[in-house]
Amino acid sequence: MRRLGQLCLVLLAAGLAALIFGYVAFASRIALREPAAVPRTDAIVVVTGGSQRVGDAMGLLGAARGARLLISGVNEKTGREELARLNPAARDLLSCCIDLDHRARNTIGNAIETRRWVRQHGFASLLVVTSNYHMPRTLAEFGHAMPGLRLVPHPVVTESIDLSDWRNHWHAARLLLPEYAKFLAAKLRALVEDDPETSRLSVIIGGRKPVSPKPAGVLGPEAERRSRLQGSAQGA
Repeated sequence: MRRLGQLCLVLLAAGLAALIFGYVAFASRIALREPAAVPRTDAIVVVTGGSQRVGDAMGLLGAARGARLLISGVNEKTGREELARLNPAARDLLSCCIDLDHRARNTIGNAIETRRWVRQHGFASLLVVTSNYHMPRTLAEFGHAMPGLRLVPHPVVTESIDLSDWRNHWHAARLLLPEYAKFLAAKLRALVEDDPETSRLSVIIGGRKPVSPKPAGVLGPEAERRSRLQGSAQGA
């Protein structure tokens, strides 16, 4: 029994050391600067979560870094007019080359909805835009959902979140620790499941289905407006 207890302690210490080493490696790989040169890809996807992400993605579309842009995980109350108001220089792009995904509820949902969009258009490469600390998990989820697609990361770095000295600042650790845990969960989940869209683990991890059960055509302010107009026309 004593030897068994010692073995358990050794295994526990080894597991803890592996977690700490993994966290250090994870945090050390977080990009601290946005890339100076951006390669051209077939299309661009931005995962919502900050206004700078969307603005940067629209700028990349305007610079012809991709032929089309998907904004994934848009709030159901946010439509093209609101995005045009916040990004007036991209108004023309919003009318021709930008698609909005209102169904994705989390990063797993972003990957599922992006895969549908990629298959619809036949894209072979994708420029992925999200925050620098969110990029590892996003690439893990996207890579699992679309293993044959070439993914090019474009991390967005904001001045309000300084991760350059993450070893000595608690606010950085408070941001990176849960992100590291979610990254590990994504990598482990990919080992035991074939498709995130049919995964029960994704529901358990996210607390709900990763995508809205509502059809894409009924989500968003524009869809609600069309529905009201059709209802008025039928009632007239």
